[in-house]
Amino acid sequence: MITPYGYGSIRKVFLVCLLLDGFSMLFPDGPKMVMMLLSTLMLAFTFWFFRDPERSTPEGDGHILAPADGRVILVRPCDSSYTGDGSTLVSIFMSPFNVHVNRIPLSGRVTVLRYHPGKFLMAFDKRSLESNEKMDIGIDNGRAKVLFSQVSGFLARRIVCRLEEGQRVKTGSRFGMIRFGSRVDIILPPQAAPAVREGQKTRAGETVLARL
Repeated sequence: MITPYGYGSIRKVFLVCLLLDGFSMLFPDGPKMVMMLLSTLMLAFTFWFFRDPERSTPEGDGHILAPADGRVILVRPCDSSYTGDGSTLVSIFMSPFNVHVNRIPLSGRVTVLRYHPGKFLMAFDKRSLESNEKMDIGIDNGRAKVLFSQVSGFLARRIVCRLEEGQRVKTGSRFGMIRFGSRVDIILPPQAAPAVREGQKTRAGETVLARL
């Protein structure tokens, strides 16, 4: 399954590959085969990058799920004006090889939707936490609040977020992506007990980050 968020990129890469294949006809068989192989690999990688597999979202409302595939690179206490003092920050790093479609971590209503322009530092650089371009999203279901951010990276220059402020959302549903590797930070409320550790791998819409 291919995500609709990637249709535009796939069309552009397909056209580039067609041009490359046509241009290769001007060369002898050796260079021509190399150029055609490169165009095939480029198109195959593009389809693979924009893959969007189905996920089995755990039932119930007593947990907060991972919004992204990747690896947990940070779990630390923090204070937040949105979720409250004594919250927990969890950062998930997405490499170019992870599925990049992001999913809703908690059912509720979108009460914060805020874009921040910024730098494009490496996503695993701790300075990127405050300096990089990002989209903040806050969800409140009356029982708990979460605040999470799509953070751009050195390669990721396009944040896709299809949410609107006031929108009702459901745990595990797709809402956007970050193209070509980056990070998602999520602030868990004080009453949430973290269920992941640094170094652990996550799957969006399936991995339980915390229990309420």
